[in-house]
Parts: sequence; C-alpha cells; structure tokens
Amino acid sequence: MTQPVYIQQAPSDFNYKTIDEQELAQRELYSHLEAQAKSATQTTDPLTSRDRRIISEIIEVELESIRTIWIEAGITVWVQLVDGGRLPFDRNWFATRVQEVKATLPETPRERNERLSAELEAACTKFGLTHGQIDWLSFSTTLYLNRLCIGFIGYNRANQWYSRRNQLGGSCTADSVDAVIASLGVRQPVAA
Repeated sequence: MTQPVYIQQAPSDFNYKTIDEQELAQRELYSHLEAQAKSATQTTDPLTSRDRRIISEIIEVELESIRTIWIEAGITVWVQLVDGGRLPFDRNWFATRVQEVKATLPETPRERNERLSAELEAACTKFGLTHGQIDWLSFSTTLYLNRLCIGFIGYNRANQWYSRRNQLGGSCTADSVDAVIASLGVRQPVAA
C-alpha cells in the first residue's frame, strides 16, 4: 500500500500532494475510456436516410424509430429499434422486400446526379469531349473539344437534357445526352 507524502513548498503556502499509484491508474483508465467513447460517438451511422425509408416501409414503423440493422448467421435480419426492441426477419424475404420497395421509391437528388454524371462521362468519352466542373444543384457544365468551349449542357426539371451554344442562347432539349451533344454540331470520331 502506498503512503501519502506531504511536501511543504513555502512557509506561507502549503501544497499537499498525494502520490497514489491507484489514483494514477484510475485517471489513465478514465482517459482511455473517454477516448474510446469519443471515437465511438464520431463513427458515422451505417444507415442512410434512404435505407431507413426502405426499412420503415417494409416493417411499417416510423423511420426515426430505426436504430440499426444486422444479419445474424447469414439467415436472420435483425432490425434494432430506438426504444430497445428488436425485430427478426428471414434474410431472403427481407432482401426481396427491399428490392420491391426500392423500385417504388423516387430517385434521390444524389442518385439522380450520380446517374446523370455517369451518362455524361460515357457521352464525353464517346464524342472525345471533356467537361468543366459540374454544378450539382442544376446539373450543368461546360463542354470542351481540345480545350475549346463548344457549349453548355445540363439536365432540366422536365427531366430532359439541354444544350446551348452560349450562356445566353436558346436551348435545344432532347431525351438523351448524345442527342443534345449532336445538336451542338459535334460528331463521333471515325475510326481510321
């Protein structure tokens, strides 16, 4: 057992220091636990809002009441609720229901932008073009052919691609990105 040690520093000021190994170990433990708690609270939620919408549609609960989901032994899907309850489901049945619900949910803005970006990249490769930085809110960008600006392209609220030769010019709309690029006078390169 350790004994407290008293040190007198000055005649008018007393400072009692206790050197206690158990107290030091306890402080170190608390410090370690605080660091673990901080890292645990900084982890991101594995479920997106879309995931929660899908699960809430399947099990018919409010999406705010879903805490997490996991698969146990490759057979059972467990849904953990905020109030502490857990609901088990057959994995195959749950996967089928997820696909059914996904098909009925509208596309999120992020999913829309990812889809449009992939279409734009494929068309730019096909026509030998490059594009500037994409404005993700309106999904529009500038097209270049050998560093020469050939026009502007985007996707409007009517779910159509559009193109313009200059920023203030009239727009040409079409259902495909290939068609609006062709309306700017760009043709696919011919293989020699």
